[in-house]
Amino acid sequence: MITMPARKPRRSAAAARRTPLLLDRKALKRQLADDTYDVLVIGGGVTGAYAVLDAASRGLRAALIEKDDFASGTSSKSSKMVHGGLRYIEQGNVNLVRHSLLERHRFRKNAPHLVHRLPFLFPILEKEGIFDARLAKGFEGLLWTYDLVGGWRIGKLHQRLTVPEVLAQAPTLRADNLRGGLMYFDARTDDARLVLTIVRTAAALGATVLNGAKAEGLLTRQGKVAGARVAADGDTFDIRARAVVNATGVWTDELDAKADDGHRPQVRPAKGVHIVVPWDKVRINCTVTVPIPGRARRATCTRWGNSVVLGTTDEDYQGSPDDVHCTRQEMDFLLEGANTAFEGKLTPDDVVGSIGGLRPLVGGKEGATLDMRRDHHITVGRTGMVTVTGGKLTTSRHMGELVVDKVMAVLGRKGKSRTADLPLLGGAGHDTEAVAASGGIAAHLGERFGTEARFVGDLIQDDPALAEPIVAGLPYTKAEVVYAARAELARSVDDVLSRRTRARLFARDASVDAAEAVGAVLGQELNLPEAEVERSVSDYLTAVRHEKSVLLEGAAA
Repeated sequence: MITMPARKPRRSAAAARRTPLLLDRKALKRQLADDTYDVLVIGGGVTGAYAVLDAASRGLRAALIEKDDFASGTSSKSSKMVHGGLRYIEQGNVNLVRHSLLERHRFRKNAPHLVHRLPFLFPILEKEGIFDARLAKGFEGLLWTYDLVGGWRIGKLHQRLTVPEVLAQAPTLRADNLRGGLMYFDARTDDARLVLTIVRTAAALGATVLNGAKAEGLLTRQGKVAGARVAADGDTFDIRARAVVNATGVWTDELDAKADDGHRPQVRPAKGVHIVVPWDKVRINCTVTVPIPGRARRATCTRWGNSVVLGTTDEDYQGSPDDVHCTRQEMDFLLEGANTAFEGKLTPDDVVGSIGGLRPLVGGKEGATLDMRRDHHITVGRTGMVTVTGGKLTTSRHMGELVVDKVMAVLGRKGKSRTADLPLLGGAGHDTEAVAASGGIAAHLGERFGTEARFVGDLIQDDPALAEPIVAGLPYTKAEVVYAARAELARSVDDVLSRRTRARLFARDASVDAAEAVGAVLGQELNLPEAEVERSVSDYLTAVRHEKSVLLEGAAA
């Protein structure tokens, strides 16, 4: 194993496969304070992550800071779909779909361990469905368009299914009005782990990355933004940079206003939510799209291991971006849709986890957010700060490329992006089918870490007790908590249970029972004072209680 030196040399792809990249907070903070960077990216969601990776891959001296944790905002609370977006064809935005499908293909090539093919099923119902048999013919035309503009790259074209074929995929689907189905193929990912992997890939190429580092102000020189004043772990220091990128998502306007007193707000947040129920309550083997009675919006039900994720709504949001949760009304909305489509009866007691997130849309204040376009927006302000917002997870690599194109113009430098064919850590040489066939812990680690799973396996080989699960009923091991502390900049119980693993989403109450054990591992690995460990555990328990109160009791979010 290696420990990152004060000034990191660029690691070759071969070296990155031989030894794990260990990240040390103290060394990273020293480096941020001491060095001068070509570009500082503020915001550790998927867009900021790919921007810093693109910059590092072009040879720029690049840094990334995030005020909370990587992907802690929108990028851990997405639909987790890597897709072209059938809805965008319906809106007439075929170019966005074509480009999204190309980027989906690149994700599957560069991160095969994290982005997996997923079938989507649209039941055809005689009545009260998304469409009846007559409308299904027109919808199939959309699917042909989807396939032709790039969907074919996933290796399968859409299919028309008979009633028995539909029920084989979704045996609890109500069969009364069922007349068949249409199936097409997209992909899904663990969004938080994808973002973390992009960030770590950037670090492997020489970027300096740090979470828990808030930009409290911007530095200026001769009227141009030249870095940021940052607070991290009780310390305050300046990061000097020749160019600065604002990739803060729904917080974009707040940072833009620090760069330009005359800034006018541009971002319109749209809220989406998901809830999780046990698989045995729904028993589906794909993603099933179902109608919500009396609503224009469709709901999706996706199998994820022994769970099913139901989502999403798309509503205007006026509250705090720092306190976003699924509400009782939104949960009831999703349960109603599932109960209309499937046999049995889901109740609030069946909901084992939930998330609420905000999309940073850009546009006017009129009209439904559902109908707003998902195109990205990149601008250079009068103080030289590059701001990016809008877009979607699937197109984040391309957004990062375009952002750094703007940065290069600010710097007066030239150089092409290399990320279109750049494997993410763990992706090069990963064999998805072989890993899946291996079963057990090996398959679990392979699907999360790819070829880097060997480093977590080494921890288990050294101490077999680390193979024990950290959360009852979930496959996450104690070794993954150790690795999160050593190599993934996990600082808190929430970092581990909400994002390094997805225990809070898939088993909220069981994750509470594991909080003290996770805190103990972090305390030992990071040499934390006992009081800080206790505070981390307490903060997690408080956050989960608040989430449940909003969800089940209808408390204010």
